[in-house]
Amino acid sequence: MIRVGIVGATGYGARELLRLVLAHPEAEPVAMVSESAAGQQVSDVLPAFRGLVELSLESFDAASLAQRCDVVIVGVPGTKSAPFVRDLHETGVRVLDLGPDFRLKDPALFRQYYKVDHPAPELLSDAVYGMAPFHREAIADARIVAVPGCYPLSVIVPVAPLLDAVETDIPVVVDAVSGVSGAGRSLSEGFHFPEMNEDLRAYKLAVHQHTPEIEQALGNRALVQFTPHVAPLTRGILTTITFRPRQSFDVASAFRRYESEPFVRVLGAGRPAEVRYVRGSNFCDLGWVWDERTGNLIVVSAIDNLMGGTSGMAVQCMNIMFGLDESTGLLAGGMAP
Repeated sequence: MIRVGIVGATGYGARELLRLVLAHPEAEPVAMVSESAAGQQVSDVLPAFRGLVELSLESFDAASLAQRCDVVIVGVPGTKSAPFVRDLHETGVRVLDLGPDFRLKDPALFRQYYKVDHPAPELLSDAVYGMAPFHREAIADARIVAVPGCYPLSVIVPVAPLLDAVETDIPVVVDAVSGVSGAGRSLSEGFHFPEMNEDLRAYKLAVHQHTPEIEQALGNRALVQFTPHVAPLTRGILTTITFRPRQSFDVASAFRRYESEPFVRVLGAGRPAEVRYVRGSNFCDLGWVWDERTGNLIVVSAIDNLMGGTSGMAVQCMNIMFGLDESTGLLAGGMAP
C-alpha cells in the first residue's frame, strides 16, 4: 500500500484528494496536516468522512511525515506551498504539489504573475510538470511533481496536438468558465452567495497567472489570449478555444494521439463538451466545430476542476510514480445529473 500524507487537508483540493485515496485499492491516508485545525479529528472538521477516517489533524513536521509516508501531497494556497515542499524534499520523501509554486520554470515570470519572489528557486529545475499525457517518463522518476492548474489542463490538452496547424502570429483565444470551488475555500465577498448567485463575470483579464503556465506547457509555440470567468457552479470548467489554422487539416487525425489516453475523451466534430458529463470524474472531454464563415476552428473542452485539474491528476501522477496502472482508483463516470 502507498502511504499517503496530505498537507493542507481541509482545503477543497485536499478534501477531494482524501476521497480518492480512501477509494484507492493500493493507497491509504496515514497523515493529515492542518495548521488551523491541528489536534482535532478529521471526522469532526470534515464530517463527510465520518466513519471512514480515524485520524487526527496534525501540525506540519517534515521528518515525521517522511518516516510514515511514501508520498506527501501538498494542497495549500498558491505561493504558500514552496516552504513545505522544500522541507519535505530535504527528507527524501516524494512530493506532489497541488499549487502553482513549482509549475513555472522562470522565477521572473513567477514574480510577475504572483507578485512575490519565489521562495525556493533552487528546486524549480527538479520539479516535473505533472501533465500525465505528456510527461509520463519524467513523472515516474520525479521527487517533486507540480500538478497542473485546472484551467491550464483544460487548454493544454485540446491545444497541444494542434500546434503545427495554428497560425502563430495570431493569438489562440481562450474563454474559460469555472465553478466557484476553483477559488479555493478562503472566504471572499465576491464569492458570497448573494454576490455570486445568478452572476457570471470575467476576471483578471490579460494578467491571469495561468497564462504563462499554459504557454510554457505549449513550448511557447503559441501566444494565448486567456480570459477566465467564474459562474455560479460549484465545480467544473468549460473552455472554448478559437484557433486560426494556417490551412484546412484533419482535426480528428491530430487528436488520435489520445486514443490510448485513459482520461481524454475525444467526442468528435460537432460535439462540444459539457460540464455535466465530467463532473466528479477525472475525464477531459473535447469536441470541435469548423466555422466556415470565419475560417476558425472552435474547440470546446470540459473538466471537473477539483478532479481532472487537481486531485484526480495528482492521483494519476501518484499511480505513475509507484508503478501502478495510472487509472487505478480513478475510473468513474461523471455525475450526471
